[in-house]
Amino acid sequence: MTEEGRAKAYASLQAHGIEGLVLIGGDGTFRGANIFFKQYNIPAVGLPGTIDKDLSGTDFTIGFDTAVNTAVEAIDKIRDTAEAHDRIFVVEVMGRDAGYIALNSGIACGAEDILIPEIETDIEALLEQIARDERRKKNVHIIVVAEGDDFGGAIDVSNKIMERFQHLTVRASVLGHIQRGGAPSYADRVLASRLGYAAVTALIEGKTQVMAGIVHDEVVYTPFEQVIKGTTPISRDMQEMIKVLAS
Repeated sequence: MTEEGRAKAYASLQAHGIEGLVLIGGDGTFRGANIFFKQYNIPAVGLPGTIDKDLSGTDFTIGFDTAVNTAVEAIDKIRDTAEAHDRIFVVEVMGRDAGYIALNSGIACGAEDILIPEIETDIEALLEQIARDERRKKNVHIIVVAEGDDFGGAIDVSNKIMERFQHLTVRASVLGHIQRGGAPSYADRVLASRLGYAAVTALIEGKTQVMAGIVHDEVVYTPFEQVIKGTTPISRDMQEMIKVLAS
């Protein structure tokens, strides 16, 4: 991030005879690689490494599947408690700028509602749904919220629910950084291996300043300048699924 740091990095590469770089990261990593290449002409190919799945140029990012599976396992366990004690749980998952973890884990776990940054949250509609369910004697709810939702995280949402329904038991659960660790899933292991192979092949072929990604199960290369964070839209059918879950 500094002139001095880049000079030190270049000297280290020269000392070890390194002629190219495979970078695992996101848009910040790729922006840095562009600056480094312009200064020192070191070829670089990137791999999309972010659990948020918020980069253009690839359908999946390394770490996303593992994070979703971690969230699913946790939410399944939370539902056991919710059903045993007739409670409402608001579960916060990671996703500051993108709601893919919340969306996929919520659908997989049969959440009653999912709140994500890409769709403006109608908190009154959520409260009305809880009221309708209560009239039907349904007191168990799992609400999955991405940390970057416009209304707020799990604590904000649970506080709002408790204001309206003081007789109901509401709990907030923030999964936090547990989603960023653990043994990688099969899908992430295969994805990382496939993209790593594609990156080395690209460097051998003389490609540089591109990110290797998978689009429609094919390897594609996207220039770093076009790999922009948070530009992949939520599909319409997934948005409709959220509405069905919440109705």
